[in-house]
Amino acid sequence: MSVMAPPRVPAPVATGGGGGSQRLQLRLQKISLSTLTVVATAWCITLGPIPAVLACAVAKHVLVAVLVMGHDVVDPDAD
Repeated sequence: MSVMAPPRVPAPVATGGGGGSQRLQLRLQKISLSTLTVVATAWCITLGPIPAVLACAVAKHVLVAVLVMGHDVVDPDAD
């Protein structure tokens, strides 16, 4: 009978910022960028269907980038 190997250990993730002040600034920056993106997207939606589709596509990528910002993902194979 074959034996399955255990799954690989997930990559360690740090949530950015060492101290309380830096962490607060990063969170406030993420909230501000997210709010600005949503407001700009809502404004573009009022311009018509083509700008609305383009704005939603761009906003999706921007919001994912904001979500990932501050997460220092370490590549386990980088050694």
